[in-house]
Amino acid sequence: MRKKLFIPGPVEVREDVLARLATPMIGHRTAQASALQRGIAGKLRQVMYTDNEIILSTSSGSGLMEGAVRSCTGKRAAVFSIGAFGDRWYRMCTANGIPADLIQSELGQPTTPEQVEAALSTGQYDLVAITHNETATGVANNLDELAPVLARHPEVVFCVDAVSSLGGHRIEVDRSGIDICITSSQKCLGLPPGLAVASVSEKAYQAAKKVPHRGLYFDYVELVDFVRVRNHQYPSTPSLPHMFALDYQLDRILAEGLDNRFARHTAMAERVRAWAREQFALYSNERYLSNTVTCVDNTRNLPFATLSAGLAERGYEISDGYAALKGRTFRIAHMADATLTEIEGLLDAIDALVG
Repeated sequence: MRKKLFIPGPVEVREDVLARLATPMIGHRTAQASALQRGIAGKLRQVMYTDNEIILSTSSGSGLMEGAVRSCTGKRAAVFSIGAFGDRWYRMCTANGIPADLIQSELGQPTTPEQVEAALSTGQYDLVAITHNETATGVANNLDELAPVLARHPEVVFCVDAVSSLGGHRIEVDRSGIDICITSSQKCLGLPPGLAVASVSEKAYQAAKKVPHRGLYFDYVELVDFVRVRNHQYPSTPSLPHMFALDYQLDRILAEGLDNRFARHTAMAERVRAWAREQFALYSNERYLSNTVTCVDNTRNLPFATLSAGLAERGYEISDGYAALKGRTFRIAHMADATLTEIEGLLDAIDALVG
């Protein structure tokens, strides 16, 4: 039996979206390919609320995350972590020889404005990396709280990992002063894995031009230059099937209406949270809960293997806790094109198993 996915990516992909992956190939150096990438960029600007350049990457979001710190850190990076994926961004820095410091929050808690101000007031850093939405804990940082701190330090490049939230949460890139905002295809955008996108400010681009060893494949200068100088081209051969599907899916997202899309994610999140409070408990700080994934504290000590096997028999799949929270929590994703009716079906299935 095929299982319907309610995991924090990859997500369920609509049949009509999957069909676009089979669009006949075109040359990647043609005017048609330029028009495709240009159209995608224009639509993503609407979803991201930005006028910044849009770059694409045939990779997971991690590729553009690594490219961001490698391309734009001239002095030292401050990486703020609220869980496993913030820690991963720090490991990217150290693996590339980039001077960096890791500022961690307690699991289940957000990054605070006080933490960011304390770090940036030292004058040591020219790049900040922040996870917006941490799928390990179901915490979403409040960018409205953090953005004013970054605005007081305009010399710092502000990078945001929105891999698991952009398209599900409203993220207004320009209003928040985000220089690099990164997401990928297999989460809220509702596509298969394999494509990442980022918005890049002029400040980030100019900062990158001053960094001598940026790598090649994820070099933000080259990626932006191919957009500007080569008329919306890509430095190497891109995944054209993903681009065809993304172009189509962005039309669907905009037709749904961004406000409606965000409201649907909020409604699904609130339903799962209410259920979790009744049947188990919520793991994380309730002031900072994600609208795309809920981390449930397994207060009944139900073996996840038992829960997972029972759900598989009913055609559903959710996720165990991640890293340090494995076995202690489990996670239910509610993102992309999922509906409240589908969420109700999943919760009914869990209720049948736990009694």
